[in-house]
Amino acid sequence: MISFRALLKFAPVLFLLGFSPASAAELLMMEQPGCAWCVRFDAEIAPAWPKTEEGRRAPLRRVDITRPWPEDLRHVQKERFTPTFVLMDNGKEIGRIRGYVGDEFFWYRVGELLALLPKDQPIQ
Repeated sequence: MISFRALLKFAPVLFLLGFSPASAAELLMMEQPGCAWCVRFDAEIAPAWPKTEEGRRAPLRRVDITRPWPEDLRHVQKERFTPTFVLMDNGKEIGRIRGYVGDEFFWYRVGELLALLPKDQPIQ
């Protein structure tokens, strides 16, 4: 068994390789190059997301649908329409938001999805 101290030595390497501590919930964002609505999301929501309670409850994970699909998401149905947001909890899909039409609608819809998470869900 690896000690906690040994894990700390490798943490920077694991982070650079794309490994991060698992969180119970995450907001998966399916995107693709040339997606104008993804650009708008990036301008209106993305900078604030990690600073919000919503972002701490479900960190944003981006997946480019034109690239090979991540192995850990093989059970998640890929979309052709971007952006699509999928709230995941412990690897299980809770719900989706297809498209992005502006910040007010997004915050409302993501609030509805986050309300479906267990009440005792830890905030990151």
